[in-house]
Amino acid sequence: MDDTYVLGIESSCDETAAAILKNGEVLISNIIATQIATHQKFGGVMPEVASRLHLENVGYVLKECFEKAGIKPEQLTAVAVTGGPGLIGALHVGVLAAKTIADFYDIPLINVHHLAGHIYANEFAGEFEFPQLAVVASGGNSEIILMKKHMSFEIIGETLDDAIGESFDKIARALGLPYPGGVNIDKLTANQDIPFIRLPKVKVKGYNLSYSGLKSSLTRKINQLKENGELTPELVKSYAYSVEKTFVDQLLDKVFKAAEDYKVKQIVMGGGVSANSYLRKEIKRRGEGTYDILIPPLWCTTDNAAMIAKTGYKLYKLGQRDNLDFQPMASKELSE
Repeated sequence: MDDTYVLGIESSCDETAAAILKNGEVLISNIIATQIATHQKFGGVMPEVASRLHLENVGYVLKECFEKAGIKPEQLTAVAVTGGPGLIGALHVGVLAAKTIADFYDIPLINVHHLAGHIYANEFAGEFEFPQLAVVASGGNSEIILMKKHMSFEIIGETLDDAIGESFDKIARALGLPYPGGVNIDKLTANQDIPFIRLPKVKVKGYNLSYSGLKSSLTRKINQLKENGELTPELVKSYAYSVEKTFVDQLLDKVFKAAEDYKVKQIVMGGGVSANSYLRKEIKRRGEGTYDILIPPLWCTTDNAAMIAKTGYKLYKLGQRDNLDFQPMASKELSE
């Protein structure tokens, strides 16, 4: 049987990435050009700047991807690309590159949902067991998803307002920490004994989540402390740790309630917030002995093309083929 080579392309936000997956298992190249240093100057991602940098980087990233893999484009079996959700200008760059390759080499084109990519990043850590709960926690998403089989997504819980990663970023900015906020909160607090400030417990029905109210009240409190000259470095650490623990605990309380109710075998994590050290430790501690816990390796938690290639391969084997006229979408339900 001939080898299969799936090229993945990701450009939904501030990483231009390309990866090639051999036979659905072996990652033979994985190239990422990140824009974080540029966007740090603005305190967050600037969509117009992101799109321009994707245009500048995509050719170089693809060239390096093929050179590292040691194969030529004509050897590809399929090309998979993030079609949404994401920044629409940024998405267009990756989709146009994928369409060009698919058309020129007459190979299948596969439109991959960005969140499905984050979920299937877990296959770099182990095999899926069903039924499972997939937890997506990132700058733009906080969702709890029931999966009964491959590529079957039922959203049973989600944030009613802000995502957990977005809330981390805004609290971090108030505390004077640089972008990306969630990463720097984790760096500031990891593996330390820090006094915990008890924060209000948010009550939301079902498996849904809410971060906006607590985020807003904390931001006002922190700003007041700054105005009065009372925000000491010790208090910055305490608030950072307390916010991290409170936000993560709310998420995991809902996750493990859903896991018990739906009698799942496995819980998997995805998205940038899945790199958080407290979250990684706590989900393993709570699930030990009851659930199989899969967490993607740290290199596969932020946006990357390896997860798009992995998901694309799965969709290719299931028979998905997309037309060259499909359009990327800034907003897109996971079930679509």
